[in-house]
Amino acid sequence: MTQPPNQRRPIDPDTTQPIAPEKYARLKAEAKAPYRGLRQFIYGAFGASGFIGAFVFFMQLLAGRNVETVLPNFALQVGVVALMVWLFRLEQRASRKSK
Repeated sequence: MTQPPNQRRPIDPDTTQPIAPEKYARLKAEAKAPYRGLRQFIYGAFGASGFIGAFVFFMQLLAGRNVETVLPNFALQVGVVALMVWLFRLEQRASRKSK
């Protein structure tokens, strides 16, 4: 007995069985937003790197070492952290909307 066209599930080419609904939903989500997990990991890694850099430059500011060169570097690191937080939140919002 055949199913109506809108009720058919795709066939897994390896097993010639219909794909499980959970796997099909996961594959559709990945097709809509490829590499979302990788992007989130990169945002987290760059954010952590920026946080470590900001901490180091902040400690140099507190110590009073080369304030005129350390301050722009500290501001840059804070900007990197802010950018990564914003991008990560943007990605999270898009993830929630697609579900």
